[in-house]
Amino acid sequence: MPDTLTPAQRHANMAAIHSASTKPELLLRKALWRLGFRYRVNDKRLPGKPDIVLPKFRTVIFVHGCFWHGHKDCKNYTVPKTNTDFWTAKIARNQQRDQDTWRQLEAKGWAVLIVWECELKRSRLPETITAVATQIHKNGEILRSAQDDRRKARTLYAEERRQSKQREAALTEELHRKYPH
Repeated sequence: MPDTLTPAQRHANMAAIHSASTKPELLLRKALWRLGFRYRVNDKRLPGKPDIVLPKFRTVIFVHGCFWHGHKDCKNYTVPKTNTDFWTAKIARNQQRDQDTWRQLEAKGWAVLIVWECELKRSRLPETITAVATQIHKNGEILRSAQDDRRKARTLYAEERRQSKQREAALTEELHRKYPH
């Protein structure tokens, strides 16, 4: 089935699609802001420039368009009937890039949340916001627990080093008393 639009019309249509600050992203960002979360947007220092970055909770959020990222079993994702090979390959590349980005972020200690465009529709928005906020708080608890564990380990190590130095000094003093020069 041939494309029903002229190349110029198709170009204009595709050029109008933005990758940042989309309507679903703005909906999620505004809801998180109202709940008191503070975040950065599209932080270039992180792999994949996540849509929302919550450093305090060591969490990043990607808001994925169902079509562009191939949301399985979603009514918003259907492979176009024209140029099918191109679109199938493009969406597969997007999915592979997403996987690589998530792995890189997780390797750097970031928790990755994916919110699909269809989850931000009016009928599902409240439950999605609640689930995202709950997960962000859980990630924050995990982060604080890990920080506490590291703090305790550092304190324990410092105490062990102090005791070791005291033992060493006591042994040295005893040796000097037993065997004076």
